[in-house]
Amino acid sequence: MYDVLTSRYTFACPARGEVRVQLSAFRRLERLPGAAHPAVYRVAFECACGDEHLGLVAHDELDWAPLGLGEGTFLNLMTSALEDLANELADVTARHIQQGRWPWSFFCYPEEQPRPVFPSSFFLLAPGDGSLGLAVRCPACQKTSVNLVSHEHVDLPFHNDPEVGVVEHVFHEDVARTVEEFRAELYSASFDSRRIAL
Repeated sequence: MYDVLTSRYTFACPARGEVRVQLSAFRRLERLPGAAHPAVYRVAFECACGDEHLGLVAHDELDWAPLGLGEGTFLNLMTSALEDLANELADVTARHIQQGRWPWSFFCYPEEQPRPVFPSSFFLLAPGDGSLGLAVRCPACQKTSVNLVSHEHVDLPFHNDPEVGVVEHVFHEDVARTVEEFRAELYSASFDSRRIAL
């Protein structure tokens, strides 16, 4: 399904049979109800035939396979031997994370800080004028943020853009949740103690 050496997912296409697309070609991701281990996502992707098609991706293929933690071998040209790809890439991934570099990141507008994320938190990708609009549900606060990033920021793990555009907008579903959180805080004892301290 995912080829770590080309950073592409394989899907069926009614016109071409089989196509390989990068993560930046995805347009919508939706977690399907039911199975949890692994969870399954319905993906709408932009195909090379010019149409948009639907496909299914398992959680491990979406989040872990791009890190090279799946199966596979490569021909080591220095030794002329087939070697295990997963061990080599797992070591590289571990070193990056130990250095504080996360495979994917985005800027959470409601929290006003960058956050690590996996592609399963993406739910809408929209190509633009050389950039990509990326709607992400923050794993920490569960609120939606939209970032403007390069295609490489999405397609290549550990490639983070030096600058990320942030859409300064609180979305309707987040507004309702924020009002409920404020209402609960307003009627709580902690609000009373804070008011007395003021």
